[in-house]
Amino acid sequence: MTQTMPPTPSSTSPSAPPASESLNTPHMRRILTSSFVGSAIEYYDFLLYATAAALVFNKVFFVNLDPVWATFASFGTLAAGYLARPVGGAIFGHYGDRLGRKKMLVLSMLLMGFATTAMGLLPTTAAIGMAAPALLITLRVIQGIAVGGEWGGAMLIALEQAPGGKRGFAASFANMGAPAGATLATLAMSAATLLPEDQFLSWGWRIPFLISAVLVVIALVIRLKISESPLFQQFEHEADRRRMPILDVFTQYPRQLGLGVLAGIAQFTMAGMVTVWAVSEAVALGADKTGVLNAKAIAAAGMLIATIVSARLCDRFGRRRIMLFGISAAYPILMLVQTGTVAGYATAVILGQVIQGFMFGPLGAFIAEMFPTRVRYTGSSIAYQASSTIGAGFTPMLAAGILAATSGIAVLGGLWMAVLGVCALAVIFAPEGHRRELADIR
Repeated sequence: MTQTMPPTPSSTSPSAPPASESLNTPHMRRILTSSFVGSAIEYYDFLLYATAAALVFNKVFFVNLDPVWATFASFGTLAAGYLARPVGGAIFGHYGDRLGRKKMLVLSMLLMGFATTAMGLLPTTAAIGMAAPALLITLRVIQGIAVGGEWGGAMLIALEQAPGGKRGFAASFANMGAPAGATLATLAMSAATLLPEDQFLSWGWRIPFLISAVLVVIALVIRLKISESPLFQQFEHEADRRRMPILDVFTQYPRQLGLGVLAGIAQFTMAGMVTVWAVSEAVALGADKTGVLNAKAIAAAGMLIATIVSARLCDRFGRRRIMLFGISAAYPILMLVQTGTVAGYATAVILGQVIQGFMFGPLGAFIAEMFPTRVRYTGSSIAYQASSTIGAGFTPMLAAGILAATSGIAVLGGLWMAVLGVCALAVIFAPEGHRRELADIR
């Protein structure tokens, strides 16, 4: 049977990448830089909130609650942002599949910069009453919508223009932005904690949030210079483009969506446990606040290295093998956190972040290669952001609640390992896509 292939972009098209099997071309360097820098700044903003939720917001915006419940409420606002991420993924994915990847990347950056800068200017509960936490939650939801749209576009703009044998590594540049942004955010907040406690709580914590305005301008300058994905452009005029991508994802690709969500939950539970809940737990048990944040920053750098290594390996050995290698037992990490020392937390967070990096590196390509071009932005974004909501958004709050109810870590550790086991099964049953052509995926 003769198969009609979609037309290829004209060789004179200004946005078509050079015919090269290398990522080291001016065109691809610009694409990868945009993917990395833009994601790093988006995640700087988004993850900065997580650190502030662990150390500041329970004392600034939830001042009339018992300390335990103030921390629980603070983590609840953190979860609100994660709840908004699939919504952002669906909205930006819909328009990204219909209008293009680049436009959505610019819009998500502007939205995130506004929300984070506004947080840095937000009055406290002591100044405006309950309007303060209400506004905080609203801005956190806006952050969630923005980052929900960011990842899919940043990942696809690289994946869809990369040589076939290097797609996993190219897609990972969007994922590399997360640990890089986390490192910047943690170091910024760590520097602020060097202030006297009263100054830190009154104005010092705001400085890292206000820095976002400058970072967003830098990212926009880089992002506006990139070109649209040629794979999207050749699809742009097809009749299927007029359909509703989100409906197609849920009706035609439910299995791929479910497997993508479960696969992503593994690394996101690791993020929620060791970089958010464990920060609050270690400090509450007596560990030095600045030392804990410095250890977290070092661990994020370790995750970045692990992400790079695993992304390289997944192009050679496949996505599934590398992700399964990264899924590991959780209980020793919890034991280390419970020591209440900087050394114990440092060991736990470095181990956890390296494990997370091995799951994280292949994840973008792993999910994207399950969906065709016409719904790839929508399907990838919803799967990835839903897994982040379930895995990272609720993990700190649930961990705090389980410990409060059981007064021990045995139940928490057992539940976490059970979740990782289910995630491993999802990776095993998912299709392997590293040798498939993106245009052939239906």
